[in-house]
Amino acid sequence: MESDWRKVIARYNHPDLERSVGQLASTLLLYLAAWYSMYRSLELSYALTLALSVPAGGLLVRLFIIVHDCGHGSFFRSRKACDAVGIVLGLLVCTPYFSWTRKHAAHHTTVGDLDRRGQGDVWTLTVEEYRRSPVWRRLWYRLYRSPFLMFGVGSFLFFLVFQRFAFRFGDRRHVLSVFATDLALAGLAALLGAAIGIRAVILIQLPILFVAAAGGVWLFYVQHQFAGVSWVRHAQWDYRTVALEGSSFYRLPAVLRWFSGNIGFHHIHHLSPRIPNYKLAACHCENELFRSATTLRLRDSLASLSLRLWDESARRLIGFRQVGAVSGR
Repeated sequence: MESDWRKVIARYNHPDLERSVGQLASTLLLYLAAWYSMYRSLELSYALTLALSVPAGGLLVRLFIIVHDCGHGSFFRSRKACDAVGIVLGLLVCTPYFSWTRKHAAHHTTVGDLDRRGQGDVWTLTVEEYRRSPVWRRLWYRLYRSPFLMFGVGSFLFFLVFQRFAFRFGDRRHVLSVFATDLALAGLAALLGAAIGIRAVILIQLPILFVAAAGGVWLFYVQHQFAGVSWVRHAQWDYRTVALEGSSFYRLPAVLRWFSGNIGFHHIHHLSPRIPNYKLAACHCENELFRSATTLRLRDSLASLSLRLWDESARRLIGFRQVGAVSGR
């Protein structure tokens, strides 16, 4: 079985230059067109500007998926080409490319591992850890896991503010990636501000970033925090099993699948990060071998909002109500 799935995956592991260039060019042009439309709409109505931020934010999510693929080396055969595109597009999504890529690679090697949590994942406590925590930590955990913070203010501040700082100063490349991105973003903001006014830049870019951050964090969250997800201790951790049982198949409507760059086929992506986003659907649909992953539809995924803690005895995610109030009774 091990050799079978690896052989199947290998058929999809190579990027197609024409498709990659086409996806990059079309998405970037559409995003720039949406941005310009928002700029022109400022003369008419800011309500229209905000309405246009929704598709623009969706396009920014799609651009982030390209950055994500570049980080995995799956968008072009050339590593240098991936890095060049990833660095440039990283500015549009306010993300230091090399720093984020390293943290995301750690996520792939630790996902579903209870003994190696905290590396590019959503903070998740077990029931026992929560019960043993002091009141202040439980309150902070509840705040962190609230939808308002996680998919609203928190996700927005993560991309706009938190990624402007290098918290791991021991890693020289990480620090340089963050500082270089910050300088480039400041220069880009200054150029746009000189061209159209800093007020216009703020009124356009912040709503786009808010929509994209909320959507992007939701996609990441629901693909690893859902009813039926599997978490194990390190001794039981197995790459293929965790990919298929620790990641969901998020079955989205076609338009949302396009904006999200097929990342809903997350089980396939975790089986092989080298598969470019435009081949994930084919890998899933053409091979019965990979269809055991939990399927989530848009309506089903909303139930994930109530799942907050991992119950090791029951091997499932549960809500706060199932373990009592903050007092731990």
